Amino acid sequence: MSFPMSRPRRMRASEFSRRLMREYRLDVSDLILPVFVHELQQVTPVASMPGVERLSIDALVRKAEQAALAGIPAMVLFPVTAPEAKSLDAAAAYDENGLAQRAIRAIKSRFPDMGVITDVALDPYTSHGQDGLVDESGYVVNDDTVEVLVAQALSHAHAGADVVAPSDMMDGRIGAIREALEEQNFVNTRILAYSAKYASAYYGPFRDAVGSASALGGGNKYSYQMDPANADEALREVALDIEEGADMIMVKPGMPYLDVLRRVKDRFEMPTFVYQVSGEYAMIKAAAQNGWLEEQACVMESLLAFKRAGADGILTYYALDAARYLKG
Repeated sequence: MSFPMSRPRRMRASEFSRRLMREYRLDVSDLILPVFVHELQQVTPVASMPGVERLSIDALVRKAEQAALAGIPAMVLFPVTAPEAKSLDAAAAYDENGLAQRAIRAIKSRFPDMGVITDVALDPYTSHGQDGLVDESGYVVNDDTVEVLVAQALSHAHAGADVVAPSDMMDGRIGAIREALEEQNFVNTRILAYSAKYASAYYGPFRDAVGSASALGGGNKYSYQMDPANADEALREVALDIEEGADMIMVKPGMPYLDVLRRVKDRFEMPTFVYQVSGEYAMIKAAAQNGWLEEQACVMESLLAFKRAGADGILTYYALDAARYLKG
């Protein structure tokens, strides 16, 4: 039907009809709150992420209470390991009394219904800042790293984590972790696989927050994180992780990879998550603080874009703000 019989603007003329034809809706149940926890008995700001803080375990529990009251279903924990706990073998990653393990227990003891997701990767624990163990040439070795990741994931499950989320991009780690969880009867511990994690320039503020930036120095993660030019490769990575036992899959970063997110969701029809990473957060926050953008509108538009592209869940440092905006 052609103009004037067809007038698409007719349905956009009033608020009620715009609401009735709205295709996607954002809900607080879509939000996951990433948090940083450290050993210090104080809260310290992350300079490159205004409004985001490194929390003591006590402050983390208070943050969990805020999230629970806001209706946010889950949090994901990122430990800021003390320099003296870092090593070449990343042994602190699977310490039963380590920072991440104590943080899990603290949240679950107070808020048992809060979903606790844990990062399974070695970069907070290695003295060189890489996500795995390295050989004499500095190359990140795969199979030895997977053994440590399995130990780390099991320690998180023992501490009470609901979901372990391997973000390291080592080959075969999902299958190895799934097999170990089954063997130790953690049959309901879910795996959220960072299946399409790109070697992105948007991670800078995160590395600053967890303290791996200085350890990494001039190094990079190109040998295991994905080339930003590749999309077909992401589908192969996702397929492998699903076959190995992943319950959920992740695309990271978010906004620059909406095309990948859409293709992954269309192809696999699996629970699909996306991470609005630190650099994305920092850009919106900085522009808003300079008066260049209206923060709330930009935040909600970006989160809605993830839903439109196929995300079932969104990891975002704006989770508490977004929950408040949705209720507003």
